[in-house]
Amino acid sequence: MIVADARLPRELAGSVSAATRLLREHGLDVGDRVVLDPPARARWDVLAYLLAADRAGAASLVADPGWSERERAAVLADAGPDLVIPVGSDAADGPFPATRAVRGSAEPGPADAPFLLPTTSGSTGAPSVLARTRRSWWLGFDALGPLPGPALVPGPPSSTLYLFGALHALHHGLGLVTRDRFDPADARTAGTVHLVPALLSALLDDREHHPGHPAPRVIVCGGAHVAPAVRERCARLLPDTTLVEYYGSAEHSLIALRRNGGVLQPVDGVRLELRDGVLWVDSPQAVLGRLRGGVLEPAGPGATTVGDRAELHPDGTLTVLGRAATTISSGGTLVAAEEVEQVLRAVAGVADVVVAGTPHPSLGMMVTAVVEPRTGATVSRRDLRAAARDALSPAKRPRRWLVTGALPRLGSGKPARGVVGSGLRDGGLDAHPFDRRPAR
Repeated sequence: MIVADARLPRELAGSVSAATRLLREHGLDVGDRVVLDPPARARWDVLAYLLAADRAGAASLVADPGWSERERAAVLADAGPDLVIPVGSDAADGPFPATRAVRGSAEPGPADAPFLLPTTSGSTGAPSVLARTRRSWWLGFDALGPLPGPALVPGPPSSTLYLFGALHALHHGLGLVTRDRFDPADARTAGTVHLVPALLSALLDDREHHPGHPAPRVIVCGGAHVAPAVRERCARLLPDTTLVEYYGSAEHSLIALRRNGGVLQPVDGVRLELRDGVLWVDSPQAVLGRLRGGVLEPAGPGATTVGDRAELHPDGTLTVLGRAATTISSGGTLVAAEEVEQVLRAVAGVADVVVAGTPHPSLGMMVTAVVEPRTGATVSRRDLRAAARDALSPAKRPRRWLVTGALPRLGSGKPARGVVGSGLRDGGLDAHPFDRRPAR
């Protein structure tokens, strides 16, 4: 079991027992794949069913209510589930409808069978379905180590970042508080809070307005790079809080950790290598493989890559430069979008920014910045340009500047790069030049 029965809070243990009975009534069997459909407004109701399916020897996929019909159809086609079960806060009282599907193909189960079918975030494309074992996350739980409770997990369980945080807390016997959305006030009573960088900025904004309130002892931040300016702001506003940053992926789980602004150090058991500047990872935390058309395509053995560019230093530490898929070829120069974003996030008033390429007749692609100001703040294009001029070579500096009230985001809180890119290409993005007010 991913979490031992003895470590479950009493109320959750009762919910797991009820969910186990219901899943068995609907024929769930060892080795089955089950899609759990949570309601949009109570997504963590799914946790008891995921733990129940795990106890039955089945593998769960937590659906995202925010998927489009096309994305959902693609995920189900790849997962090849045996059962698709709607989950609601009153599901235990019935009715409890379920759909039994027929796999397109069957394959022998591996010795260490999957308990979870996580989906990639879809930040740069459609989600894909992976297969993960219990052992792979146990190793990750140990790598992150025990943290102070209670643990606040303020995001959807369809995101592996938040689901990992919740199961990590249960594994270590911590109190667990789950929320579908982040409210900075909830963090005031937490021992540990799991966040993405955009939500960390929101927490720091709240701290500036309410400096006297209690603060979490630990902040665990993943999902994207934390800009140095945000790290410094966190140290200034929350001097007694430990900031733990991790670099990882849905495919490899935890790859490297940084604590309180130190170096990014690979976790035990993870072996890294560079091939033409791209990072390859050999890790016992890696997924079994990817599901396509209901069939598992094994990932290993050996190192695999998600296409991140990086630098490995003689002391074994790591610098991540960004995903190759987000690299912009502009005027013969390869521009890492994440590098430009880190510079611009340090500008006063900036909540978040996405850098993408837009077609240009002579440059090929033009570096374009879409900036989301903090609530109530005004961002100056002059300040943005000055920051780019001070930190970036001319070819890397944005030539097009847009501002938006809110970047499109995934359920995890990360910016939806694919949506931004397509919106820039077809004109559908709700953004406008800095020198022009939006239409009313």
